Amino acid sequence: MLSFDTLPPDVQRPQYNRSALRTRMVHIGFGAFHRAHQVLCSDRLAAEQGSDWGYCEINLNSGELITALRQQQLCYTVAEMADDQLNLRVVGVVTAALHGQSDGIEAVLEALCQPEVAIVSMTVTEKGYCHLPASGELNLEHPAILHDLANPNAPQSLPGIILAAIRRRRERGLVPFSVMSCDNMPENGHVTRNVITALARQQSPELAEWIQQHLTFPSTMVDRIVPAMTDETHHALSEKLGCDDPVAVACEPFFQWVIEDNFVSGRPAWELAGAELVADVLPFEEMKLRMLNGSHSFLAYLGNLAGYQHISDCMTDSHFRQAARQLMMEQQAPTLRTTGVDLTAYADSLLTRYSNRAIKHRTAQIANDGSQKLPQRWLDSIRWHLARQSNFDLLALGVAGWIRYVGGRDEQGQPIVINDPLRDELAKRVAESAEGEPRVSALLGLKHIFGEDLANNAQFVQQVNHFYRLLLSQGAKETVHQLVAGV
Repeated sequence: MLSFDTLPPDVQRPQYNRSALRTRMVHIGFGAFHRAHQVLCSDRLAAEQGSDWGYCEINLNSGELITALRQQQLCYTVAEMADDQLNLRVVGVVTAALHGQSDGIEAVLEALCQPEVAIVSMTVTEKGYCHLPASGELNLEHPAILHDLANPNAPQSLPGIILAAIRRRRERGLVPFSVMSCDNMPENGHVTRNVITALARQQSPELAEWIQQHLTFPSTMVDRIVPAMTDETHHALSEKLGCDDPVAVACEPFFQWVIEDNFVSGRPAWELAGAELVADVLPFEEMKLRMLNGSHSFLAYLGNLAGYQHISDCMTDSHFRQAARQLMMEQQAPTLRTTGVDLTAYADSLLTRYSNRAIKHRTAQIANDGSQKLPQRWLDSIRWHLARQSNFDLLALGVAGWIRYVGGRDEQGQPIVINDPLRDELAKRVAESAEGEPRVSALLGLKHIFGEDLANNAQFVQQVNHFYRLLLSQGAKETVHQLVAGV
């Protein structure tokens, strides 16, 4: 466990008065990205500006991290890694930690109802919002939503938990809080507002109207590469720390956080610690989702099929590197509404970040939850190109790569573990369709992902089928090579 007594002198540690922190923020989803991003920003603010904004951290599922965090005085280590450099910082801005299952949902709701709480934020991945990715609307057939409709005071879903806390705070006369999504979704604040007010509308239209009038749902754009910890990284950190920290995270040095400045009960001065507070986040969201996340997903599916375990491995292949750059500059950048940003420099900076050998970002990790990611990373761009009759061949290859990947077998015939909320439906459609065009048709028929329009668009279907045939006949490496070479 992390011990302040044995820390080397070159490890940064909290120099501020931790007892002066107040629990003014509650965060749901104590994952690696949150630990390396939002908490770290708030920790810098406490260290450099004397901020008293502390976090109560909540995990609804996994309890091991919360237990470990409690055992080491609510502190953990962030390691910023760039090739051969390793800089360590102990973060101390967490003031409380709860596990939804072991501590109980009532304890979670009471944490959200502390009078001083002004912000509730979350990083639960796209699937945690119980929404339909193609439309952004609440999925009223989701099992957790059905449970919450029947049991509003003992909720299971993220929307249900936040709604129950809103209702309870209102009944107690407490100030409303702002609800801030930090997940990779376009207009994530709007999606969060939609699912919570839609659920409220099912229970009380009057409460839904009150939420619309009194709460704010600021959108955010978050950017930092935070791969899953490996045994190798854990060992390197333990060697440097002189102890083991099971809550530690490793990340790249790059950090960006763009926040819509729309908070109903105040906020930390995050802009003093590197964040950007703006009136409209959407242009930044689109840029990041389509150029960074879109190219990441392309490299994840095609790279994994080609045998590359990490994004940095893909960057050693000149054809994959060129394909990622062409995807960003030729097929994603034209679709953006971003102004005043040098997109060429942005694309080049992304390729440099992808090449960081110290960041072992697994292609299989990025490939998870593709059914939730495709609409905002690729499909909206494809619709843009279809409307203008412009080229989207790399995007179509990405979709074909996803179909090949969720088939569950790699190019050597070895099984691929599919982690996706639609895993059972994907497996069913794969099992019931013959390889080739029937497989493509079966998976493009998933309306939750592709909507009605793309599945019925002959040009789109033809393009995807073309690249799927190439992937089957010659593999991902050769298909990518031929496409960037113009063969």
